[in-house]
Amino acid sequence: MSESEDPLRYPAVEPYNSGMLEVGDGNRVYWEVSGNPRGKPALVVHGGPGSGCRPSYRQLFDPQRYRVVLFDQRGCGRSTPHASDPATDLRHNTTWHLVADMERLRAHLGVEQWLLFGVSWGSTLLLAYAETHPERVSEAVISAVTTTRRSEIDWLYRGVGKFFPEAWERFRAGAGVETDGDVVGAYARLTEDPDPAVRQRAVLDWCAWEDTVLSTEAGASSPYGSRPDDARTALVRICAHYFSHGAWLEEGALIRDAPRLADIPGVLVHGRQDMGSPPHTAWELSRRWPSARLSIASDTGHLGSVRTLREVCDALREFAR
Repeated sequence: MSESEDPLRYPAVEPYNSGMLEVGDGNRVYWEVSGNPRGKPALVVHGGPGSGCRPSYRQLFDPQRYRVVLFDQRGCGRSTPHASDPATDLRHNTTWHLVADMERLRAHLGVEQWLLFGVSWGSTLLLAYAETHPERVSEAVISAVTTTRRSEIDWLYRGVGKFFPEAWERFRAGAGVETDGDVVGAYARLTEDPDPAVRQRAVLDWCAWEDTVLSTEAGASSPYGSRPDDARTALVRICAHYFSHGAWLEEGALIRDAPRLADIPGVLVHGRQDMGSPPHTAWELSRRWPSARLSIASDTGHLGSVRTLREVCDALREFAR
């Protein structure tokens, strides 16, 4: 079943407004708004980092009740300059630059408070923004919870290799490091190599590993490797850049500082079978954020299922009221 045919989603809608926001350092961020211009403001924080927003996200929100804002984070989607271009400098593309971009976009659109919806990496960025600007967040809905701790990065790019030893050996060999070497840092360097063949090989090897981690999930069909060339290159380059720097976050800070969200109702939805992001992170976050409720779906992993989609849609309907 395609996303457009999913009965849990609202009918497809088109944006009624869009633009490119100048955010400094030569970057322009694409944004769009759909739904009801007088509805409840909601911001979608996409994953990756570097995936770009998808039109199907609009369909999670009741278009009569919500004013839905989507944006492409720096360097990906329709934002410029694009990270697929090796000349694009990523020095000004960090978690805190993105937090500032979100706040700049909020002011640009004249929003006082908005609901935040984030998936995977988007949950990390959502939490960083909400803990910095809690007064600007009315509610939060998070699916596939991550906080991008270095321990989480190490699990995704090393620890889970215990379940996929052959694929991890190929992934490590592609990085050209020893078993205990810095695999992510090596790929970050390879994606910056002056030789386009080296860069392309690194992108393909990275995507093969990501697809392997997701391969046990129902409906997984090379979600990384099947992307268009430019989108795939930007995604891998940005991911390696962020993860090799621990997303510029103090280890554990997002969970430590979750009490700052005490006045923000939240819903956390996570798959029990998530190999890349085991549910302990969602559990730890929920213990520090009492006003958020956690739902763990036993039948799914990182990509979600009908149940996790229903949990998200129910939360958005609840908060619309």
